[in-house]
Amino acid sequence: MAGQSLFSREISDAGVDLAELDAGPPVQDGPADAAKVLAPPITKSRPANDEPALPQIALPQIDEDAGHLGGGEGHSGLPAAALDYWTGTGRSNRLGFLASATFHAVALVIMALIAVLSQPADEDLVELIASLTDNDPPKFENRDDLLDPSPAVKFSSDVGDTSFDSLLSDELPAGPPSEVPQESRAKSAPGSASPLDSSNLPWRVSTGGGGLSGRGAKAREGLVKKRGGTPGSQAAVRRGLDWLKAHQRRDGSWRFSHRSENCNAYCRNPGNHASTTGATALALLPFLGAGQTHVTGDYQDVVRAGLFYLIGRMRTTDSGGDLQEGTMYAQGLATIALCEAYTMTEDEKLMIPAQRAIEFIVNAQDPLGGGWRYAPRQIGDTTSFGWQLMALKSGQMAGFHSPSPSIELAQKFLDSVQSGGGAYYGYQQPETKRNPTTISIGLLCRMYTGWGRDHAGLKRGVDFINRRGPSASNMYYNYYATQVMHHWEGKPWQRWNAKMREHLIRTQALEGHETGSWYFEDHHTTSGGRLYNTAVAIMILEVYYRYMPLYSERSVDSDAGF
Repeated sequence: MAGQSLFSREISDAGVDLAELDAGPPVQDGPADAAKVLAPPITKSRPANDEPALPQIALPQIDEDAGHLGGGEGHSGLPAAALDYWTGTGRSNRLGFLASATFHAVALVIMALIAVLSQPADEDLVELIASLTDNDPPKFENRDDLLDPSPAVKFSSDVGDTSFDSLLSDELPAGPPSEVPQESRAKSAPGSASPLDSSNLPWRVSTGGGGLSGRGAKAREGLVKKRGGTPGSQAAVRRGLDWLKAHQRRDGSWRFSHRSENCNAYCRNPGNHASTTGATALALLPFLGAGQTHVTGDYQDVVRAGLFYLIGRMRTTDSGGDLQEGTMYAQGLATIALCEAYTMTEDEKLMIPAQRAIEFIVNAQDPLGGGWRYAPRQIGDTTSFGWQLMALKSGQMAGFHSPSPSIELAQKFLDSVQSGGGAYYGYQQPETKRNPTTISIGLLCRMYTGWGRDHAGLKRGVDFINRRGPSASNMYYNYYATQVMHHWEGKPWQRWNAKMREHLIRTQALEGHETGSWYFEDHHTTSGGRLYNTAVAIMILEVYYRYMPLYSERSVDSDAGF
């Protein structure tokens, strides 16, 4: 079924239909109007009988060619603005730009007011002028039965200056962090009301299962051998990362429509979803999963430019740092990327953006049903829910506080869509047809919210996945199910891994510009295209070290959840 994908709504094998969520018209291929490709307008259609749409957010236009350093094949240099961010230079240029922008904005307002005063009052015209000069942050949609539409939580009364300009002032940390990332530490945000101390969190963190400590170079080598990887699987990871590097754009971003700039349409199967934050975060996650950061590893420039792009696209609102660009899927993915990068490097400049992104997710949760969906405070669905819960897990590993009601509400949502005593999970309600993708998402979330191996529902769910086995083309299901089986371990994991690993090694492209990439014809991920399939395939092949197994060493106290 053409035009459906990861971000879609129609309920089928994997759950959802992307068409109605696209943040704008399909991203164009080739060197067409670059400004329109880089910053497509956000328009959002809504399902019939659903709630009213959120106010639309106008994204800034980006001059793709401004400040480009170098050229040629693949990732050839950082944009000048990225260098400003990491080195603290270029402030005079920014001040000049701000002065010019302010002057023109004031002139436009004065001319508009003159026009209004010179003719009879026109309510439509007044409303238009007000909309052009309104700088209030976007508001969450209200539920009829929600008495208080204000943000549900503020992490602190003052976390310092979170404007983009303030992020340009400091130098990088001197020297790389230790090779093995630290999952547990006590930190405070500048001026925060309470310290970001893991001992105060509702989910208490240890350095055991579920964490990122397997991503160091020495740890990766040992875990590949111990947990079922091979030299062939790791060679495939390397080829995949090189393909992603070759398709990064000059501004540090990626696009689901990957065929412009360096690719020049040599690679087939482009996606068409317009969320640039979603594509960029999804492409960054495999680098982070392989232990590559902006301060250590072989892809430092790639990761550095990608993180810069995400931070630059964040809208600071009263409800947190907005990275949606039209869909909460992108918010979850971008938050995971920022939190993992902070956990692995302890770079203080990532702390506030990561915390703000988490804050937005907490405030976007349905305050009654406990789920997440396409837009803030909608009644939830399992597919969007999974990314947001994993983002909160990533924030918890980074040492950020999230209120316990968020997790209690999340468990309430899982209860509302489960059947078979917790073995099976539907999209927005329990379903008689067993959907393997939503089942895998629900089971993984149950693992991370505290269900043990002895839980009868979890056992039945794992048995369902074990009997079904990997899919030849549904990578959304494969991504979540691989994690479930990896955490479960034992013979079910060994059988699953042997099939999944060899299938991906065998199907990786090895010719021409597509070398290192994957594409599977599946209507669930059409909008994500080759970029989506490649990123997910790499993360599956990184499973041996990407997250430590939950049940070998429990990541939490037995009664703490997370």
